Amino acid sequence: MTPPGADAAAPAPAPPPSGGLLGALDGALALVNRAVTLAGRVALLLASLVLTYSVVSRYLVKAATDWQDEVAVFCIVGAVFLAGAWVQAERGHIGIEALASILPPRVNRVRVAVVDILSLAFCAFFAWKSWTLFHEAWVDKMTTSSTFSPPLTIPYGLMAAGMTLLVAQIALQVVRHFVRAPGAVRR
Repeated sequence: MTPPGADAAAPAPAPPPSGGLLGALDGALALVNRAVTLAGRVALLLASLVLTYSVVSRYLVKAATDWQDEVAVFCIVGAVFLAGAWVQAERGHIGIEALASILPPRVNRVRVAVVDILSLAFCAFFAWKSWTLFHEAWVDKMTTSSTFSPPLTIPYGLMAAGMTLLVAQIALQVVRHFVRAPGAVRR
């Protein structure tokens, strides 16, 4: 059965391996993904509460808040970047699947593998740059320019951690393209 909103012609995600090192890594990453998606839900709830408080305090009580925007943005940055690996694990990203419906299954599997490899290269570069931003913010003790001035290591660290998890998830998926499950038949 195809999930709502999913393309029926799109390849189903490869089933996770049940044993060995690849299975253990996949299970560990699934556990981490569950934990960070829970944290992301809490962060989004917190962001909505902070922004609601900001509106109420600013317009009803006439009290200015100088911290709410940055707290909300940091929460949203964390939720978005940390959830990326889970979205990738579910193959829930937006993709153009026009080719999937017209290509033969074997060619489509090659297409998906090539896209995963290119995605891995891009995300690995993004993760590396995120870690360099985090390091620079840490060493230089960088903060935002507001009066609240929280450290920039917070959003850069969340971004770097999220991209690193995404790289690990895509790397596992790339490996699955080349490791045949026991008893699997290639078409």
